[in-house]
Amino acid sequence: MEKIIFTSENFQPQNRAFLFGDAVKVSFFVRNSQLIIAEESYFFLMASMRKMRMNIPLTFTLDFFEELFQENVINKGISDGIIQVLLFRNSSAELLEKAEVSFYVEVDPKNDVLAIQGDYELDLIKEINVNTNLLSNIRVHCPENTYAAIYAKENDLDDLILLNPNKRIARSIFGNLLFLEGNVIKIPKQSEGAYISPLMENFVTFVHKNNLAEIQEVEMIAFESQKAEEILVISDEKGIFAVNKIRNKTFDKTRFEGIVGQWKDRFQ
Repeated sequence: MEKIIFTSENFQPQNRAFLFGDAVKVSFFVRNSQLIIAEESYFFLMASMRKMRMNIPLTFTLDFFEELFQENVINKGISDGIIQVLLFRNSSAELLEKAEVSFYVEVDPKNDVLAIQGDYELDLIKEINVNTNLLSNIRVHCPENTYAAIYAKENDLDDLILLNPNKRIARSIFGNLLFLEGNVIKIPKQSEGAYISPLMENFVTFVHKNNLAEIQEVEMIAFESQKAEEILVISDEKGIFAVNKIRNKTFDKTRFEGIVGQWKDRFQ
């Protein structure tokens, strides 16, 4: 099935997302013809707009988005997929904080948004790094991601480990990294440049509440990735992937498959 695309009624082609990258992106998730984790995604959307000093319309309620996605996504035959919502300022206002906000929505159909997808090969990139400031944790325009995505494709890789200015692990191009060692899942701290991810936070909360592993938010140098027994990438943009190879080292995915499987079952 082809991607579904739709926009707000006040959509303008000459907008600040196109001209200046003045936009935020947030994902919503459809599984078995139902929105899941909708409230967490909505609150992240609101927080992202506030961080970017956007003028949030009073109509942007959770009910508004639920009805919007029901009508334009689920009722159009998408039973499983990731809904990418790009919100941006229009160019009409002189005062940026007063500018009208529009949105562009693109839906990427999936077989199951919570399923671990295929093999996933990573490597480390050192030529660029990602910041650790207020805006580093939300999905805004990031030329480093563009550069890294092209580098990965040219080197037959699926993704890259990105470092912060302190040469510690921040995240991947598309999402967050989870490293399993023994009974511990290590996750780079948000202060290290990791994304805020409603999908990952829901997963981590489930793991913690059910004592499936100990969760540690850490500062990790790049070499520590090689110590992991299994590595998971959770991307609000693309889904969930088990890393099978970094350079010459291969990784198992058995335990993460079991944990993700239990997590999936709670959404039945």
